[in-house]
Amino acid sequence: MQIRSYTVMAIGLALYAFGVTAFLIPLKIAAGGVTGLSMLVYYATGFGTGYTYFIINIFLVLIAIKVLGANFGVKTIFSMTIIAIMLNIMQRYVNEPILKDMFLSSVLSGILGGIGIGLIFNEGGSTGGTDIIAMIINKYRNISPGRIIMYCDVLIIASSYLVLHSVEKLVYGYVSMWVVAYSIDAFLTGAQQSVQLFIISAEYEAIANVINHESRRGLTMFDATGWYTQKGVKVIMTVVRKRESPDIFRKIKALDPNAFISLNSVMGVYGKGFDKLKY
Repeated sequence: MQIRSYTVMAIGLALYAFGVTAFLIPLKIAAGGVTGLSMLVYYATGFGTGYTYFIINIFLVLIAIKVLGANFGVKTIFSMTIIAIMLNIMQRYVNEPILKDMFLSSVLSGILGGIGIGLIFNEGGSTGGTDIIAMIINKYRNISPGRIIMYCDVLIIASSYLVLHSVEKLVYGYVSMWVVAYSIDAFLTGAQQSVQLFIISAEYEAIANVINHESRRGLTMFDATGWYTQKGVKVIMTVVRKRESPDIFRKIKALDPNAFISLNSVMGVYGKGFDKLKY
C-alpha cells in the first residue's frame, strides 16, 4: 500500500510541476505559495525554480520540526523533494510557451495543479510551503489553515507586480490560483462525496440483503408509521459513495419498481468504510 500511495503522489507531483513549467513559467505568470515565490526569484535572477523551492522548504521544515515535533510528515518531505527535482528537470526541456494565450495557459495550469494536489491530498500528503506556515500559525492562533494559505497566495501573487511590472500577469496569476482551488475541491469531493438513502418498500428484506451482501454496505432499519395509511412500515437508511448509488437504484428497481427512495448529499461521513476521524 505504501508503494501505491507514493506512486500516486508522484503522479500528482508530476502533474503539478508540469502545469507550472509548461504553462506559467514560459509566460512569466506567478503562481501562489512557495512555488510562486520561487518563480519570482527565477524571473528576477534566473536562479532555478526547483533550487529556490527546495531551499525555502528546508527552512520551513526545520522550523516545523522544532514547533510541531519530530514526527512531522515524511510524505511532505518526499513531496517537496520530488517537486524540486521535477521543476528543475522540466525547466530544462520546456523553454517556449506551449500556448501563447495567457488566459488558457492559466486555466490549464490551474486544472493540472488542482488535480495533482488533489491526488497528493487524497494520499495524506502535502506539497509543503504555505501548508507548513498554516500549520505553524494554527498551533498558536485560531485561524483556519485554508484562510492562511489563501492570504499567503494572494500576497505572493500580488508581489509579482514588483518583479514583472504587469497588472495583466498579476490578474492571470489570480486566475490560476482560483482554478487550482476549484479543481482541488472538485477532485476531492467528486472522489469522496457520499449520499444518504432512505428507502421505504414492502420488499425491505430483499433490498436490505442486496445492499448488505452485493453492494457491501451497512444499513439501519427503522420502524415507522405511514400517516396517510396509518400502517406500519420499515424504513431503510444507508450511506454510500455517490458513484455507488446508480447501481443500488438499479437493484432496488428490479426488486420493487414502486419503492419510495429519498437521496441526500452529505458533507462528510466518518467510520468504517468511509473517512477516518481527523479531529
